[in-house]
Amino acid sequence: MASKDRILRQKEETRKNILDAAYSIAKEEGWQGLSMRKIADRIEYTAPIIYEYFSNKEAILSELTGRGFNMLTKELEEAKAKSDNPEEQLEAMWMAYWDFAFTDTEMYQVMYGVQINCCAEKCTAAEGPYKVFTGVIAEVMKNSKPSKEVITQKYFTFFSVIHGLISINIINTSQIFETINSQILKDAIGGIIQSIK
Repeated sequence: MASKDRILRQKEETRKNILDAAYSIAKEEGWQGLSMRKIADRIEYTAPIIYEYFSNKEAILSELTGRGFNMLTKELEEAKAKSDNPEEQLEAMWMAYWDFAFTDTEMYQVMYGVQINCCAEKCTAAEGPYKVFTGVIAEVMKNSKPSKEVITQKYFTFFSVIHGLISINIINTSQIFETINSQILKDAIGGIIQSIK
């Protein structure tokens, strides 16, 4: 039994090493630079061994997407926990979302398809941020007793504005955006919160 456990641990470690190597390559060269051959070279395995764990590059991207959504959900929950006021929670959560996008840009890119094909539609972890946000939005709007559809609409209003601003900044690194980003972000979050109260 002990050797079976050891083999399982080794397989899980190899799987983790493959994912870590893929992410490391993406950080250095961008997602376009990622290949199964480069991953194999990085962890000093042959390419066929990589294929024993992942059928193709998209399977690796999908796994990393799930990892990213789990990380983001955790950061959102931590931001939410800093206040009992739903409006403050919502602002803190969107600021944490923003910070995540620029602290871990490569992960954000693979999660949301910014300059890369997106795997989120296959990822159950993608629901995590949505659930955290809509729970707080419902709390902010509780006096108007909104339907689930209205809450979802408000979430996508936030998401569209903030994801749009993030995408503009990832794609266009102009100094103009850098200097006004913070104010645009705060104005957008504050304005939407005021509109849903």
